[in-house]
Amino acid sequence: MRRISFLALLLLFPLAVPATPVNAQQGKSRATPARKPVVRDSSVGFLPPIAKQVGPLDLRVVYPSSTDVVSAGDRSFVLGSTGSGDAGLTINGDSVRVWPNGAFLAWLPLPSDSVMQFQLVAHRPNGERDSLSYPVRRARRAPPPTGALWIDSTSLTPRGRVWWPSEEYLRVSVRAAEGADVRVRLADGTVIPLAASVGFDEVPWGIRAFDRDTANLQRPTRADRYVGVIRGRAIGADPGPLLGADVTGCPRCRRRATAVDTAAAIVEAIKGADTVRVRWPLNLALLDSLPAVVEFNDDTAGKGDTDRLTIGRTAPGATYNWFWPTGTRANASGRMNGDLRIRLSGTSAAWVPAADAYLLPAGTPPVAASVGSVTLSPGGDRATLRIPMSERVPYQVTESDSALTLRLFGAVGDLDWMRYGGADPLVRQMQWQQASADEVTITVLLSQAVWGYRTRWDRSDLILEIRRPPRINAQRPLRGLLVVVDPGHPPLGAMGPTGLTEAEANLAIALRLRALLEQGGARVVMTRTTGIPVDLAARPKLADSLGADLLISIHNNALPDGVNPFTNNGTSVFYNQPRSIPLARETQRALVRRLGLRDLGFGRGDLALVRPTWMPAVLTEGMFMAIPEQEAALRSPAGQRLYAQGVYEGVVAFLKWRMR
Repeated sequence: MRRISFLALLLLFPLAVPATPVNAQQGKSRATPARKPVVRDSSVGFLPPIAKQVGPLDLRVVYPSSTDVVSAGDRSFVLGSTGSGDAGLTINGDSVRVWPNGAFLAWLPLPSDSVMQFQLVAHRPNGERDSLSYPVRRARRAPPPTGALWIDSTSLTPRGRVWWPSEEYLRVSVRAAEGADVRVRLADGTVIPLAASVGFDEVPWGIRAFDRDTANLQRPTRADRYVGVIRGRAIGADPGPLLGADVTGCPRCRRRATAVDTAAAIVEAIKGADTVRVRWPLNLALLDSLPAVVEFNDDTAGKGDTDRLTIGRTAPGATYNWFWPTGTRANASGRMNGDLRIRLSGTSAAWVPAADAYLLPAGTPPVAASVGSVTLSPGGDRATLRIPMSERVPYQVTESDSALTLRLFGAVGDLDWMRYGGADPLVRQMQWQQASADEVTITVLLSQAVWGYRTRWDRSDLILEIRRPPRINAQRPLRGLLVVVDPGHPPLGAMGPTGLTEAEANLAIALRLRALLEQGGARVVMTRTTGIPVDLAARPKLADSLGADLLISIHNNALPDGVNPFTNNGTSVFYNQPRSIPLARETQRALVRRLGLRDLGFGRGDLALVRPTWMPAVLTEGMFMAIPEQEAALRSPAGQRLYAQGVYEGVVAFLKWRMR
């Protein structure tokens, strides 16, 4: 994806804006509801006008750069500058608008070549002309199949190295010519038929995630996907041990070492007298019935520079869903290439990086924990729940408005007592339940909405720390609060048509936001105050280590190739944890009111800056770097103030909402 930078949180000094803000979604003044709707260019809003710049022509393309590879269908965007606001411009003969500062943004048809040539021609009223022949590389795509019979060998799944239980079915999938008889032929002559499955042509992820035009989601149906299952058969060469490089002493990696089982499988497609065949690039080993117990450690190199968490996913390559501290143990139940599958319970499984796990010695019994009586200890800024356990099993914490539920996998409950340890106004009630034969849930009902929590292992005891919400002053809601403000990037980030980087824009807004927050009585810590790059993981870690009350990350947005920037730009705010929804909602409302851009809404995002669990956190995407009016506003003190003021007002509105 090509980022035209994530739109950001910007707080700044009040600016001269209309006294009766316009609802950008409805297009009418709230103070005069009977007034006729005002039709606005959605890319302009209330942003300050662009100052005219006239000078010599200097044609420059910012995106795509000479190193970018464009991945799009038949159209995409090109942005840059002519150097002069009075210039005319054509690209490949199409007239392109030039803004007063010389910026241009074009939505163009793409040549079909893998190396595309864009011919830019600029001219000024005084007769000055400039031209640029600009090559752009295009992502290679597999050519569409030709002929009546074909197999797409790149579509075969699974592929590579796989370790799988002998008693469990493994799903097989391949694309081939419609109407063909498709099957897998094993080395011993066994034939496994595959059935046709009707589906849609794949929609690029960028279109699905960012394009507001649902017509672009329409794809023709095709019956060229074939699926089936295989069970109890080893295929191809031995892929080696389940974990580690030494096969010795790895009974979990055993397989039947016969010539038949170690030969490759062949996929065939047949129509009448014609047959096409491809080798299935799969080396499949069968796991035996002995337990494979693993322990997680994301710092096997011992460098001490990791977050000491192993990430769990619902499927290989899927988004993050679980976070397990080093030392957590689990039962391995399969592997596909670099992803290890672990059994959480009888009904749940997860995938973790194989590099984050090591096998415990052969003979280690399967992980199964007993959960003992719990104790709650009230503290100054938190209430601490200690859960004694016989083993460090995988777990998950989920939150609702005023409750936390701890789900312990591979566990049985033996909770004679749930001791409250003295009256604590934060904790209203504790409950536990044997949710299934091997899952225990412990629910903590709170008297206030969740502000934050932490979990950690203390030997085999699991510690759940529940944060006490800060006291909010009715007259000055920010007084005494610690707010961490993160100006997103560098490294990386987007760039606007005239060369403004997202990192520069984010920092300018964040500094103005800091001033506003401090004026409101908050203590503010910045993750950076200069252009020196800061590692992504270090930013939320700083907020957590300081015990920040709020984390605000400021960005400006970007789009992937192939998405029309003129119809898909606007303002959005992202959160990850449910407790941050009210903060995201209020910040989105205030930003839209201040900036006057299209309301793209707020939403949940799996983003590192909003994932911390100890405090509410949001990431703002206020403007789009590629849109000339918005880039110009981000350069100007007036535009920076609008952004910062919107974020500030959103934070204050959230705090007042929490006081209700």
